[in-house]
Amino acid sequence: MAADAELNLGVLLFIPYREMERRVFEALATSGYGDITIAQARLVQRIGPDGTRLTALAEQAQVTKQTAGFLVDQLARAGYVERVPDPADGRARLIRLTERGRRTAELANNTAEQVQAEWAHHLGPRATDQLRRALTTLRGITDPYV
Repeated sequence: MAADAELNLGVLLFIPYREMERRVFEALATSGYGDITIAQARLVQRIGPDGTRLTALAEQAQVTKQTAGFLVDQLARAGYVERVPDPADGRARLIRLTERGRRTAELANNTAEQVQAEWAHHLGPRATDQLRRALTTLRGITDPYV
């Protein structure tokens, strides 16, 4: 690729996301949560505060139900999640964060907020606001869960 070639928007969106993800996983590893994988974390990000059904997690993470089940099994063995009865349907189970899972999610979220604050400082308030508005608008045509 020529040095002066313009990168496509997908790549330009991915590069900062990858850096944020790297920083989050670095913070997790430093704090004793180095056993969680990117695939597991992408599933954990989708667990609601009261728990989420496996089928919904699989759909939102865009993986098969079998893959989601495998990842949940790993997360449960590591103490990040638990399966509990769904109060709306006793036959169904919810995947819910354990205390360890909540601490991990809090650390990940705090780290992501720190990175975002650094970016906002670098860009300045106006450019940050413009970027947020543009990405929010783009989300309207790219995120099926909006």
